[in-house]
Formats: sequence, structure tokens, C-alpha cells
Amino acid sequence: MHIQSNINLKPYNTLALPALAEQFVSVHSTEQLCQALVVAKQQGWLVTILGGGSNLVLAADISGLVIQIAIPGVETVGETESSVQVKVGAGEDWHQFVQLSLQNGWYGLENLSLIPGMVGAAPVQNIGAYGVELAEHLVSVDIVDLQSGEQKSLNRQQCQFGYRDSIFKNALKNRAAIVSVTLELLKTSNLKLSYPALQQAVEDIPEDQLTPQKVSELVCQIRRSKLPDPASEPNAGSFFKNPVVSTEKAQQLQQQYPELVAYPLPDGNSKLAAGWLIEKAGWKGRRIGDIAIHHRQALVMVNCGTATGEELLAVAGQVVESVKETFGVELEMEPRVLPEALRHREYL
Repeated sequence: MHIQSNINLKPYNTLALPALAEQFVSVHSTEQLCQALVVAKQQGWLVTILGGGSNLVLAADISGLVIQIAIPGVETVGETESSVQVKVGAGEDWHQFVQLSLQNGWYGLENLSLIPGMVGAAPVQNIGAYGVELAEHLVSVDIVDLQSGEQKSLNRQQCQFGYRDSIFKNALKNRAAIVSVTLELLKTSNLKLSYPALQQAVEDIPEDQLTPQKVSELVCQIRRSKLPDPASEPNAGSFFKNPVVSTEKAQQLQQQYPELVAYPLPDGNSKLAAGWLIEKAGWKGRRIGDIAIHHRQALVMVNCGTATGEELLAVAGQVVESVKETFGVELEMEPRVLPEALRHREYL
């Protein structure tokens, strides 16, 4: 374990935003993580946990110690006739793990193909796509308490999952580091194809050719057609959550905008398509300085060159204000903002 000073974090976030870590270390085991926490405590350093940086806005330099979680490992820890439980290190690439699971005949994650980031970040957001959420397959999450160094395991219920939400964004925010995730996957396919874009993609495919692997391929095709590759166009994927409003509010908007995209929810509210709202407000394809709203997907903000996190948040604030003025709906950012103290500036 080697702690370095004044490390540029630009290569460690998919928006390619510049920021210096006062101290930086990459850990490859739970033991190394605990060692790093001991050093941080001895030195009086603040600790910031970093994963793949795919859901992150770096708004300024980070003081204290940045710990990148790079813990590997894929291990079968339980098995029945119909399912298998797999423990996955937090530093494993999410998409690569999905592909590995399909190769091994472990099914259920095919709709979550090509989501960027590491496995350890998946429970934080309760990642979801095309009608499937991580919570459906999660058994437990192993964590380390950042203050005490104590190791704990949380079951699905204790993770308090919601729409793009979990205990890790609330009660345990900045208090725990995820080191591994245990998932329960199926040995036989149980395809979920109800999501409109996926339903459309499979309509001409014979039923006997519809395998989990095929669904994964189709999901990858859909995502690539809508979302730019961060390697060529630095971005953090969907930048805004789909807002949830009352059904009454959704119906009022649909009277004014019949083409409004809205999905009814079990709790009686409705989820609106943030991308549609942003596009209708006139932002799709617009560029301000080195920040652009992507021309194919209005949910994606792109760093076109040398933009800073502060500049990105300023444009995001303009988008939020514009949508609020046009529709009376307030958008909320998906990415985490660091340093945390600057998060309140995101909508200025």
C-alpha cells in the first residue's frame, strides 16, 4: 500500500474533471483499506472513498486521503437447484461481471449490461435499467465503518433500497466503504422484456433465440445508440433522476403536453422522463463553454474539453431552473458531488 501526494484525479472520473487529491491510495483488499483508515486517523486526514468515478462530479480539490476501492474477486458462496449466490469484490468492473455471470449460466443481470462503474457502486445507487433493479438480486453488502474500521454485513432490507437510493446515500453516507456485494442469480432464464425500448428490440426475434445473452446484446445496442462512450466523450451517464410527481400533476402536464412521457408507479405517483423534459425545454444539443447537453440524449452532460466541475454544476443549475420554470417540476442530480461542501452550489 503506497500513499501518494497531490494526485490529479482526472483519470479517475469519467467526466475527466480536474481535481487534486491531497493524498491518494488504491486498496486491493479489506486489510489494506483498514490499514489506510488507521493511517488517516493517525494523521488526522479526512477520508473520501472513490470507486470507478462514473457517477461523480469533482467540483474542487479534495483534502485529506482519497481511497480508491480496487478490491477484486468473484466467488460462489451458496447454491441451490435453481440459484447461485456469488460474492463479488467492490473493485470489479460491473459490466465485465455481468458478462462473466452470463458465461457461467448465472442469469438475472442481463438488463443491467453496460452500466458503467464498479460493483461496489451498484448498491449505492440501487442501479437499474430496462425494468430491472439491483435490489431484486442483492443478498448482502459487506462494509467497513470508516470511523471504527469495524467490518459489517447488511442484508437487503437493511440497505433500505429505493429508486436510485439506499442507506449508503442517507444514514451511512460518508460513513462506510463497500468492500463486496453478494448477489443471488438464477440458473434458468427468467427474461424481463416489458420495458418499451426492449420490447421493441425483441419483437422480430424468434422466441427460441431469446436468451439472456441475446437480451444483454440488445441492451448494449440500445445503450450505445442513446448514450455516448465516456472514453471518447467524457460523461457520467444519466445526469438527472427521472422526477416523481403526483398523478394529478402528471395528468395536468399531459393535458398541456400530450406527448409527455410518464410512467404510473405502484404508490399512486407518476415518474416522468427527465430527458424528455430537458429536451422540451430546449437544452438538447446545446453547448455552453466546454459543457454540452448531448445531441442524442438530453439526460447526458458532456465535458467537451477542459471544463471544470464548477462550470458543469453551473450549467446543470441552468437546466434545472429552466425545467422548473417550464413544467413546475424540479430535477435532482444523480451524480455525487465532491467535495461534499460544494453540493449546495449545484443549482446556483
